[in-house]
Amino acid sequence: MSRGIFSRVVFWWILVAVALLTEVSSLRTPSCHEVKTAFQLRHIGPLKWVPETPGTVMDLQVCKNGGPTCCTRKMEESYQAAVRREALQHIRSYSFELKYLIMGHATTLQDTFQSLISFTRNHTSSLFDSAYKALAREARAHVTELFTDLAHYILGANSTVESAVQRFYDNLFPLVYNRLINPGITELSPQRSECLRMTRQDVNPFGPHPHALAQDLARSLRAGHAFSRALSMGAEVMNKTENMTLTRECGRALVRMQYCSHCQGLTLIKPCAGYCLNVMRGCLASLSELDQPWRSYIATLEDLTNAMAGAHDLELSLLGIRNQINDAILYTQLHGPRLTAIVDKVCGSSAEGGVRPSPVVMTSSDTPEPPAEGQYGHMAHLREFMSYMQRYKSFFATLPEILCEGEMVQDGFTCWSGEDVVESYTGRLVGNGILAQKQNPEMKVRGPDPMLSELKERLEHFNQKLHGRTPRPRVWAEAGSGTQEGSADCDDEDGCQGSGDGSRVESGVVPRIGKKEKSEQPDRETSRGREKGEETTQRTTTLRTPKLAAKGTACSHGASPLLLGVLFLSALERQLHLL
Repeated sequence: MSRGIFSRVVFWWILVAVALLTEVSSLRTPSCHEVKTAFQLRHIGPLKWVPETPGTVMDLQVCKNGGPTCCTRKMEESYQAAVRREALQHIRSYSFELKYLIMGHATTLQDTFQSLISFTRNHTSSLFDSAYKALAREARAHVTELFTDLAHYILGANSTVESAVQRFYDNLFPLVYNRLINPGITELSPQRSECLRMTRQDVNPFGPHPHALAQDLARSLRAGHAFSRALSMGAEVMNKTENMTLTRECGRALVRMQYCSHCQGLTLIKPCAGYCLNVMRGCLASLSELDQPWRSYIATLEDLTNAMAGAHDLELSLLGIRNQINDAILYTQLHGPRLTAIVDKVCGSSAEGGVRPSPVVMTSSDTPEPPAEGQYGHMAHLREFMSYMQRYKSFFATLPEILCEGEMVQDGFTCWSGEDVVESYTGRLVGNGILAQKQNPEMKVRGPDPMLSELKERLEHFNQKLHGRTPRPRVWAEAGSGTQEGSADCDDEDGCQGSGDGSRVESGVVPRIGKKEKSEQPDRETSRGREKGEETTQRTTTLRTPKLAAKGTACSHGASPLLLGVLFLSALERQLHLL
């Protein structure tokens, strides 16, 4: 071989060697181009924070790999903000359907009840237009107030049917007394009208009919009232879980799971399935504590749906108000002379005159047929609603798995373990809830989220209240202290045992009736007395010591002794009559 040929061969070998060394060098020190691209596409932060090539960074707090890295401290801080934002967006995206399923059905139910209330209100007002025209103009406002109060109650307001019915008859008595019992009397003075209104429940001019109406309505409207409050509770749960916060430890664990691989230039690798579950179960430990009370809540909804899905009890009860009021007015007319004598002694005498009109009896033909299910359709809506809600019975328990489905490794060969690329995750898999996180190898859970623990207490309290049980304070065992909520009085009309004024109004569904709800402070002892011991016939009227007006009214002085005297004289008169 000539010397010239040998020189050329050596030259070419040198060129190949240099090329190979250059390629190897480039493989050992990759660029951060792909990391910069992912940083930009995910809108994590300014691109200037991403270096062009990997380097050694000593101040990283989360993604410490001990070698060259494409991450900087500013990138790491941006990653922590990004994972919190992304995690909450994912949670909201999965809870979106559930939230608007509840709120949408609440709106539909409100519209249905509003239509039914409007129909039955007009039906009741027509009684006065056709049979008691002398009362029609003034009574219309009281009928509207009665049905407005009932609508507020059905839609979950903190009121009672008893107070609404009793207030209606209190306001009706002065009109009936002045227009029907004594039609020739001049207009009642404000003081005399107030005296009649304040003593109505003690004079009892309408007999047993007010109490019977209140009982019938309370029984029929109870399920609708409870169902509306249940929807309010469900809306509150979804609103608060949407606004939950993620702890610092959760944020760091999410960065390790989703972005620490980027620091090594691995932008396409996905976390291992078990690793993702541990991280998500740690982050959502407090949320998972809602699982059991939420399952009970769904069961409660189903019970209420079944209670409302019977015959047209709600429609029939509201339509029956008309006949109940008519019977009450007839009772008053039949006992007119004796009522006049009593009122004159209690509230002061008035001029007599005029002719008392004959009672008008309304026949059953005045009552229309109850609306068909197709008219309001709330039964079909309820069944469809519950079929969807059943799908979300285990929502809070399965949410970590749902969130991990989009993050799991797809090919099953390699995945990210938080520190390196592995063939499979070898860490211990923990369960849901606060206590289970003691064994979580990926993050430390220090205790329950105060807001979510309070929400759990409220949900448990609500479930127990609807089932008539006295709620017991919940203590977070071995996992920090949770907010305790004392027991509250249980409203009879919510289906509870015992008596009470009602409970705190649940937020979420707001009645859309035009009239603002009034606060009521009924005389509970007097109400109980009427419920237990009041039995009145058309032959006699039971009288009790009246609740008198405040100072300044016509019946504020000496009325109680007068009424007691009337009682004594009436009893004596009856005994003499029997003799």
